[in-house]
Amino acid sequence: MQNRICSLLSIRYPIIQAGMVWCSGWRLASAASNAGALGTIGSGSMYPDVLDLHLKRMREASSKPFAVNLPLLYPAIGDHLEAIERHRVPIVITSAGNPSIHTERLKAAGCVVGHVVSSAKFALKAQAAGVDFVIAEGFEAGGHNGREETTSMVLIPSVVDAVDLPVVAAGGIGDGRSMLAAMVLGADAVQMGTRFVASEESSAHAAFKAAVSKAAEGDTLLTLKELTPVRLLKGGFLSTLLEAYNSGATPEDLRALLGKGRAKKGMFEGDLDEGELEIGQVAARINTVQPAAKIIDSIVQTYREIGGTKLGARFNF
Repeated sequence: MQNRICSLLSIRYPIIQAGMVWCSGWRLASAASNAGALGTIGSGSMYPDVLDLHLKRMREASSKPFAVNLPLLYPAIGDHLEAIERHRVPIVITSAGNPSIHTERLKAAGCVVGHVVSSAKFALKAQAAGVDFVIAEGFEAGGHNGREETTSMVLIPSVVDAVDLPVVAAGGIGDGRSMLAAMVLGADAVQMGTRFVASEESSAHAAFKAAVSKAAEGDTLLTLKELTPVRLLKGGFLSTLLEAYNSGATPEDLRALLGKGRAKKGMFEGDLDEGELEIGQVAARINTVQPAAKIIDSIVQTYREIGGTKLGARFNF
């Protein structure tokens, strides 16, 4: 029996490369898809014409299934939806918003739809909205995160028990060992973001990739819970942010300090002092920048070596 996420998404391995802003363009997505995982284009940092270009390039670079991550709070979401429909994107992963608003339209366009959740409560709402699978993202994850601070170890089995849908585990997963742990907790697949930031095909700036590969334990922090919680790499802008907290900054002060374009400045342009550096806790376990195909091969090999193929049909792929 084939893994049900592999069957649903028509992929070889139950691994999803996360659609990260400023890091996940067509080069990374096509490399991940061609290597047997599900590559994802992160549309949250793209204007509609840029997304259109990436979708064209994706189709040229790969014939494999791929996904677009669609943050539901994106201001030009209507244009993004039209691009998804026009290019017949096979899989859409929605996040940061109410899935009931656009799921019906996406499914009418032939898309398989997944939604990112941070609690069992939101997983049930996503199931009621008609999505095909959910991604349970724990507190360890990089970028925007849940306010509940529920770790993956607690979140994954809670979501698995709450819904009847396939569940993808995310947050703190970066190798074959953590993948197997997530599967034992009941997940059908894993999504990895931080590990693919440090890939050769990632559109992240080389300076940011180097900073990720040098990160140690405790070098990230979940902050800005008054606005939208986000996990950042320490130093630079985060130091400035913590100084503002110590000075009694209000949410309005924090919003003004954050301004616009900080994520692009840090992750895409490589300004490690003034930019926002979104990354997960698992960065502490990453010390190399490798091709996406090599990363995927290593994950799968380790998973199989430590017994993933000996635990029953649900674990085999």
